[in-house]
Amino acid sequence: MTIEQRLQTLGITLPPVAVPAAAYVPFVRTGNQIFLSGHIAKKDGQVWVGKLGQNMTTDEGKQAARAVAIDLMGTLAVAAGGLDKVVRIVKVMSLVNSTQEFTEHHLVTNGCSELLGEVFGEKGVHARSAFGVAQIPLGACVEIELIAEVA
Repeated sequence: MTIEQRLQTLGITLPPVAVPAAAYVPFVRTGNQIFLSGHIAKKDGQVWVGKLGQNMTTDEGKQAARAVAIDLMGTLAVAAGGLDKVVRIVKVMSLVNSTQEFTEHHLVTNGCSELLGEVFGEKGVHARSAFGVAQIPLGACVEIELIAEVA
């Protein structure tokens, strides 16, 4: 099954590349690596605002991280000239807007990691970091960046 077929099976339509909200570009390609800038969680086209451990559950955070993964794949498809050119998802870094007491950042980030594995198979298995932070731009609940190797 191709990546496009997997996306169709999952009912996923990739969004266009988002316009940066500050002084940066959505991605940089150097050699055979693509570095995607952090993408914030969106719900119904709006910033998905929230703080894990205060007004969001771990499961809601996981859904937000999954939504970020879809946006990341949309940007990656443009940056790589198609998702079929992805050799491997190398690393994911996740920032979770959370209270000091919240300790399930890794479970929130699984929303992104699990979807990348579903879509890319073994090529989607990656290294990862997940952090809790006091705030994310625009009050977003999750922000994730990604590094990929491409052909």
